[in-house]
Formats: sequence, structure tokens, C-alpha cells
Amino acid sequence: MRQILKYIAITFLAAAALASCKERYVTYSDAEYVMFADTMATYPVQKDVEWFSIPVVSTVTRDYDRTFGVEVVDKGNNAVENLHFRLQSNTITIKAGENRADVLVHGCYDNLEATDSLGFQLRLVMNDNLEMPLYGRDTKAVLMKSCPFDINNFTGYCMLTSMFLYQYSVTGRYQRLIYTEKHPTEENTVICRNWIRDGYDVTITFHAEDPMKPFVTMDAGQIASDEGSFFGTVHGDDKIQVRSSELYESIYYPCGNYLYVWTEMYVENLGVPVGTVGNFYNIMEWVSDEEAERLMKEEGM
Repeated sequence: MRQILKYIAITFLAAAALASCKERYVTYSDAEYVMFADTMATYPVQKDVEWFSIPVVSTVTRDYDRTFGVEVVDKGNNAVENLHFRLQSNTITIKAGENRADVLVHGCYDNLEATDSLGFQLRLVMNDNLEMPLYGRDTKAVLMKSCPFDINNFTGYCMLTSMFLYQYSVTGRYQRLIYTEKHPTEENTVICRNWIRDGYDVTITFHAEDPMKPFVTMDAGQIASDEGSFFGTVHGDDKIQVRSSELYESIYYPCGNYLYVWTEMYVENLGVPVGTVGNFYNIMEWVSDEEAERLMKEEGM
């Protein structure tokens, strides 16, 4: 199976702590603490967006401005300041009457590779009594290069690796060379010709609104194959239908030319559910015309 780098989206982390000692309980509802909103988060670096923000929050508001230092902690960083990122300023100010300010960071888009996983650590410079116990004053920021979405990167010849085929193919082959093209009317949608079976096309839609959520979906009710070709018998109306799995997210990689899609395969009889075949993982990697020609000649795809 071809080695394909997988896009991993890292979820935002946030925490709040309560401390106790024997029967004495301390609460922080009236105390002033200042901290990064997340102890660790991933931030998209986009070509046309100059700055991204890392929020700093306070547990209280004041009637005066509060200014704090921000320093880059060298230990544990694999992102290099002024090469992969730079801060707009080494101070932030929480304005009077507010409880938030933002550290503005410029990600150096052209110096990041599509497969990089680079991060840096920031620390607030402030009085010790403003640090919330067990939470700290640091945050870890991970940079993710987020390329502009171009549906043309997901058209043309494509190598499909399917766990459904791995389990049910009578030939034992779990890879197919297919062809995809832009849907003539549906935005950000491609038609996958002969997806898992000749004569049956399905569509995949790309959701490019949020660079941190590059999801793909497959509409329900699409027919991926007849039943007999894989099962050797008919359980419903002789149609294996496909839709996005509700159990797992399906993601495309915006800086590359591949995606992975979790699908649910199921059978109905005149619209009445008969049963679910299962949830199957599929990798789709687009290849050049030259590579496709080689695969057809040398591997009979």
C-alpha cells in the first residue's frame, strides 16, 4: 500500500484547576489570574492571512489597562523564530473593562513545508501572584500550513485504496485506478467514476470554509455497486449504497492531493433498511497522467 501522509488535525485544549488541602478549599472566583486561553493549540498558517491570534484571558476585568510581556521559550521548540514565525510584539495589553488580549503571530507560509509539524512555546511575563496554580503561564502553538483550496487538485486519475475492497473483492485487489472530475452544478464536488465498481459513480463534496476543518462528505443514497458482484447473492434490492460514516470524520489534505474518507455501506429494499455492511476506511490519492499510464501498463489497473 502506498505510504500516504495523513492530515491530523489537533484539537484545542483548555483547562481550569481547583486546589484543595485536607478540608480547606480554595476557589478562584474572586481572584485575578492571567493565562493563555489554551495550553496547546494548532493554528493554520495561510498565504493570504498575515496574522493569527493566540488569546490571553484574565479571570477579572479592571478599570485600567494591564500590560504583560510575552517571551518565546527556547526549550522544546522545533519552530525557529523569524524563520517559521515571528511575534508582532513581545507585549500584550488587556484594555480597561476587558478580560482578553491577543498575541499576534505571523506564520512564514513560504518557509513551511506541507508536511511540517513545527511548534513553539510562549510564556507570559508577569507577577507570580497572577499565575493560576496547576495551570501555568505557558502555551504550545503548533503551526499547520494551510494551502488555498483548489478543487482541481482533486480531479483526474486517482488511486483508491479501499478496505471494503480488501474485505469483499473477489479478485483480492483492494486498489483501483479511477477518474474524477468536477461536478457540473454542485460546488466543491467531484464525481468519482467507477468508484468501487465499473458502471457506478459516486460524488464527494469538499467543505473548505474552515481551514482547521477540511472535511469531505458523501451524500446518502448513492449506489456504489450491485450486491451480487461482491456478496454473490442479493439481500435487498441488489444495490450497495454508500454514505459518509457517522462514526468517523473524513478529511482532505489542503496542501496535498489526497484524502481519506470513512464510508458506511448499507443495503435497503425499496427504501426499507435491510442492514449495514460496515464502516470502511478509504484513501484516495491523485496521480499524474504519466503515473496513471504506468499503472495501467505495468500493473493492469
